[in-house]
Amino acid sequence: MDGTEGNAGQPGPADRSHRSSVSSVGARAADVLVYLADDSVVPLAVESLPSLSAHELHRAVREVLQLPDIALDAFALWLVSPLLDEPSLQFRRNVFFPKRRELQIHDEAVLRLLYAEAKGNLLAARYPCDVEDCEALGALVCRVQLGPYQPGQPTACALREKLDSFLPAHLCKRGHGLFAALRGRGAKAGPMEQGLLDAYRRLQDTGDSEASLSPHYRAYLLKCHELPFYGCAFFHGEIDKPAQGFLHRSGRKPVSVAISLEGVHVIDSREKHVLLGLRFQELSWDHTSPEEEESVLWLEFDGDNEGTPVNKLLKVYSKQAELMSSLIEYCIELNQTSEPTAPPESASGPAAAPDPSPLPARRPQLRRQGSVVCSRIQHLATIDYVEEGEQIKRVKPKRTTSFFSRQLSLGPGSYTVVQPSDSLEQG
Repeated sequence: MDGTEGNAGQPGPADRSHRSSVSSVGARAADVLVYLADDSVVPLAVESLPSLSAHELHRAVREVLQLPDIALDAFALWLVSPLLDEPSLQFRRNVFFPKRRELQIHDEAVLRLLYAEAKGNLLAARYPCDVEDCEALGALVCRVQLGPYQPGQPTACALREKLDSFLPAHLCKRGHGLFAALRGRGAKAGPMEQGLLDAYRRLQDTGDSEASLSPHYRAYLLKCHELPFYGCAFFHGEIDKPAQGFLHRSGRKPVSVAISLEGVHVIDSREKHVLLGLRFQELSWDHTSPEEEESVLWLEFDGDNEGTPVNKLLKVYSKQAELMSSLIEYCIELNQTSEPTAPPESASGPAAAPDPSPLPARRPQLRRQGSVVCSRIQHLATIDYVEEGEQIKRVKPKRTTSFFSRQLSLGPGSYTVVQPSDSLEQG
């Protein structure tokens, strides 16, 4: 379901071999390597691998890690490979595990695994996140790795050397060459280092530096829950760019499609921000897999075209279109079957008393103006339809003056200024 993302790029043969999960295969036995989110490895000596079920392999990993029963639902086995040649077997968060249940976990080993996966996704820029929230999350990583904040240690400059351990890679880019090397020696801290240090300093610590790290793992996860794409499965794809320039040049941009129990998000892989975020009740979808053309995931949602209500269609080109479509369908079905039914009402009012211990209220999503988690529909090239199903196609520019200041003013070939059109033409 998932390949390489962020700044990793395509791994070389050595890297792919390193992450292969079957290290040796004999007639009856195999050494299976299961990778965790922090890149540590759980080696398993497995008899009769071809006949081993995923459930049995999952149980073997849980036994080695000594995880409680909740891990059966919280984690799943993933086969991950960019080229599907030597897939690595990974023990990662289950996409279908609700966030509300995650908040009820108290086992530190489980929380540590969830924290490590969330941190890895954030550092790889798989989770678009605003700078102030990156700093808050990075401060929690500082607390986990460095202990409680001590005045004067570390300094902002000291954090610079391992900044990519606390903040997403694209926020830690430095210059190259001699000037950059000289600048790094004794130079004043940049805004990212100072912002991270300030957030670290502001952390309220309980003073139990030698005690459990569970509160800090939980704080990190709780902050990640504000991100609408936390816990998603990620897929690779491309979308059309809006036509730009005088020649109406277009092209495609790489995106990742994040799908969870809550909805679908299309994320710009280069700019590290959300292009489109839709809850399942806000979209219709389909996929097409023509034999001679590319596979496409179609996302339809409501919008407007210069004040005219339209249905917008977004094409996502991806070899994983059918897999994405199936996952969307399964998530919707799962949500429908898991929704609690309302208690029957009698003539005098509701029959059931309210739950004395309700689940924690859902935290609001980030909604800052210009936030990277907000949709940028204006950056999408969509196909717009009206209710009759006809595509809106503008064939006359709507402007009162010409783009050109130099014109031929005489003769039959004179350029005429285009007058504004009062209506959209259907085509």
